[in-house]
Amino acid sequence: MITWERLRVFAAVARFGSVSEAAAALHITGPAVSQHVRKLEKEVQCQLVERDGRGIRLTSAGHILAGSAHTMVSTLADAERDLANLHGLVAGPLRIGGVASVLRTLVPDVLHRLIERHPRLEPSLRDGEAVDMIPMLQARQLDAVVTESWDHHPAHLPPGVRTTLLMHEDAQLAVPEGHPLAGREFVALDELHGELWTSCPAGSDAHEALRQLLRAHEVEAEVRYCVSDYATQLHLVAAGLAVTLVPRVVRASAPGSVRFVPCRPTVSRSVLVATGTETETPRVRAFLAEMSRVANLPEQHP
Repeated sequence: MITWERLRVFAAVARFGSVSEAAAALHITGPAVSQHVRKLEKEVQCQLVERDGRGIRLTSAGHILAGSAHTMVSTLADAERDLANLHGLVAGPLRIGGVASVLRTLVPDVLHRLIERHPRLEPSLRDGEAVDMIPMLQARQLDAVVTESWDHHPAHLPPGVRTTLLMHEDAQLAVPEGHPLAGREFVALDELHGELWTSCPAGSDAHEALRQLLRAHEVEAEVRYCVSDYATQLHLVAAGLAVTLVPRVVRASAPGSVRFVPCRPTVSRSVLVATGTETETPRVRAFLAEMSRVANLPEQHP
């Protein structure tokens, strides 16, 4: 007898090609995932996965079963959505992914208010880059992804993903106190030759946006420090190790020895919430409404 729980776990393993990633998406341990797969193989009397370097790959039998498992996971998600919409109940799991800068500054207050108003809501968070999380949204492993789109490097989202604009904000150059540019009214982008940079990891929207922006002004960025968290980037700047571009939403928390200089031309990004067009439930709509409310509050810091 094939159980639903083992099929659900196997669908995640097939989707990610990794026990550890499937475990993270399902909020269970890696050994528990492996145990489910082994028991499922005994039940169907077929080998479903085999090792492939550090990961795993599906066998022929695994591919056959994965198709049915994905269909069942999608069907159940549709049923849960339809029932939730019928009753308008804001309850159950709300799985949110997003870029760290927005998760830190906006999302905690949003979740606190939502839990106060809807005690049966069960939110969870994971940070990361859109390139990793949008596929999870498509696979219904996440309900919403808070992401960014730079004006000069727009995010390309696949069909079936809907976006809600939260805010549009400028980004300024962050330099250490005493830097030659620290006292400037503004800096032209083509003046930034020879600087050492800190930025988000290669492959992220922010990293690619920085490189594309500077190349457009004939500047090749030497990104020496790749960290996903803007707070860490700002401490690297404060230590005199690098410069970086920082969106408005994170500037208020910068160390006192960091100075911000507006850029010419202006550099801006939009902050968005991505959701599936077929998977918006009352809990997702409540999250979108509260995120929009918080994002549009008057600024608390200059």
